[in-house]
Amino acid sequence: MPNTPSIAFIIVAAGRGRRFGGPIPKQYAPLMGQPVLRRTLEHIIALPHITTIQAVIHPDDEAAFWASAPNSDLIAAPVTGGKERQDSVRAGLEAIANHAPDIVMIHDAARPFLPAKVYQNLLDGLTDHDGAVAALPIVDSLRKDENGLVGASVTRDGLWRVQTPQAFAYDKIMAAHLANKGQAMTDDTAIAQAAGLDVTIVAGDEALFKITSADDLTRAETHMLTHLPDIRTGQGFDVHQFEDGDKVILCGVDIPHSQKLKGHSDADVGLHALTDAVLGALGAGDIGDHFPPSDPQWKGAPSDLFLRHAADLVATKGGVIAHLDLTLICEAPKIGPHRDAMRQAVGAIIGLDPARVSVKATTTEKLGFTGRGEGIAAMATATIRLP
Repeated sequence: MPNTPSIAFIIVAAGRGRRFGGPIPKQYAPLMGQPVLRRTLEHIIALPHITTIQAVIHPDDEAAFWASAPNSDLIAAPVTGGKERQDSVRAGLEAIANHAPDIVMIHDAARPFLPAKVYQNLLDGLTDHDGAVAALPIVDSLRKDENGLVGASVTRDGLWRVQTPQAFAYDKIMAAHLANKGQAMTDDTAIAQAAGLDVTIVAGDEALFKITSADDLTRAETHMLTHLPDIRTGQGFDVHQFEDGDKVILCGVDIPHSQKLKGHSDADVGLHALTDAVLGALGAGDIGDHFPPSDPQWKGAPSDLFLRHAADLVATKGGVIAHLDLTLICEAPKIGPHRDAMRQAVGAIIGLDPARVSVKATTTEKLGFTGRGEGIAAMATATIRLP
């Protein structure tokens, strides 16, 4: 093995995740504002010596894949998986043959957190072995189920919980997959063992858990929040005056009214304030820096583009939006009947749980321009967490 090996990753993302439930496969489900798959890919891109990342997907998911993939030259065009997991892995191995990597790591798309120390453990394991697998020892007591009753104890000595990535010398695992005659195998380590390869166990990490159920997604959100220590807040403020019209747009929700808000875009004062709050927390200027009102392309533009852009900047830095708080200041229209719809809409724009979005309203007791019904003001606070 060269001192600086070339390393390819195969991301197995062709599954449907039926145990997860929901309208979309788990690898595309939102995790703190970004798809699970994107979180997985971002962790891999940050690792050293990666030469290519080859995803294997379901034939119906190409659009979802590209919508989830970060912008990186390391990411190859995805290939279609097969009926069984081992068929999908073989398709991935064949797709990277022209790259001829020294090492390939085969990883589940739904394991979004790959600690750098586990990656290094796998590389160290390949120094003297054909393959290496990350695993954790079983620490709980084990018992057999005997007709619903607690049965005999089972020794946990020598038992491990296997994780991914599973790492191999590329040429050897490729040959092992080609030699497999269609016999069903539990994982790539089993295929390697059947071909006579020696595979060592290296220390895994509890953070390297797999998202299987909706509860696991909640666990992943908690993990992200507790492992991002740089907590920042930002403030946003915006004002738009009324003009003739029949509705206002607030937080992406159309609200019937005798007037509309005037502005270069759709004049969504709520989303504008939220966008500035997120940008402020990042120290990334304000909405006018990113979307100048002098630029005709933003004339009439929906303001969800602005907030989504700010959220993407947070994600690019490896962070998450933890909470948004918005106060709308106006005499009319009434905000209360639309508050929940606004929270839902903001959450949908950036993939944030609506429970982490607050929308409030107040008046100025008939004082000032809002009190005279000349327009609407908005104040917002964003809390983000960064590495």
